[in-house]
Amino acid sequence: MIHPREWMEVRSEGLYCKAGGFFIDPVRPVDAAIVTHGHSDHARSGHAKVAATPDTLAIMACRYGEGFACQRVDLPYRQPIHWGEARVTLYPAGHILGAAQVLIEHGGARLVVSGDYKRTADPTARPFELVPCDVFVTEATFGLPVFCHPDPQREVEKLLNSLAIFPQSCHAIGCYALGKTQRLIAELRRAGYDRPIYLHGALMKLTELYEARGVALGPYEPVTPANRKALAGEIVLCPPLALADRWSRSLPDVIPAAASGWMQIRARAKQQRVELPLIISDHCDWPELIDTIRETGAEEIWVTHGREEALVHYCRKLGLRARALSLLGYEDEEAE
Repeated sequence: MIHPREWMEVRSEGLYCKAGGFFIDPVRPVDAAIVTHGHSDHARSGHAKVAATPDTLAIMACRYGEGFACQRVDLPYRQPIHWGEARVTLYPAGHILGAAQVLIEHGGARLVVSGDYKRTADPTARPFELVPCDVFVTEATFGLPVFCHPDPQREVEKLLNSLAIFPQSCHAIGCYALGKTQRLIAELRRAGYDRPIYLHGALMKLTELYEARGVALGPYEPVTPANRKALAGEIVLCPPLALADRWSRSLPDVIPAAASGWMQIRARAKQQRVELPLIISDHCDWPELIDTIRETGAEEIWVTHGREEALVHYCRKLGLRARALSLLGYEDEEAE
């Protein structure tokens, strides 16, 4: 077996596969890129060639325009292709619509780049699929034992209870435009909420894309100058930054809320002046990270971004080889 450390390396642009001649989620324009999902810290425009799932390519076109890359390559889940001397297959990552793990096979070895991923069920994303491998490349956004995310339906119940207690208040919820907005709508529908949900204009385009890609979300409408004064007792979703500006102050008797895994940290909620924190994450918590690492059967773990040190230390305690790749340019997008 040729160990992946012989044919994978970290460059200034990102993680590079020498056997295939491509980068994974590069932070600067390159000749060839595989993109794991559509969040802006992983999917950037300007590459000569981009390969991704059809949903991710559609998201990139929606965000950056049809000319985001010179060439696009559709890579549906579980359909392997040969790229240079490597064999590449994408598998669902459970993170957002179209999110993928990248299995790279070369020299008798299997390496999986998980991208961002989660194990919790999500009505708007294909469920995570475990892929056995020799080397597992994992994120560590919530890579500390303190992070243990609750059932998202419990958090939705908190929101609906608040709505019942304060029927004259508009509940304005800060949530990221791609993935979190659509998931929160779907979780509300799963809980039986069938009223229209009102969206800040910045959230409309991607929500419409989700519906166009087959994700049913029920009735939603944009917040407009004509209806904003009549939204008492309604749920309004907006970008997190909109909670603190004039836009939210024009809504009736606002209760500011936020949906993020970071809401488990009370100081973050207080800093953002959030009165109703909803702990709903699009990433694995600590137990899910550890379970996934064990279940892949990998003997070596590479950690790409997040709380690298704690996860590397824990993997070594398990008897696994582990190292931090210390890739730059990947942010905690739930804070965007």
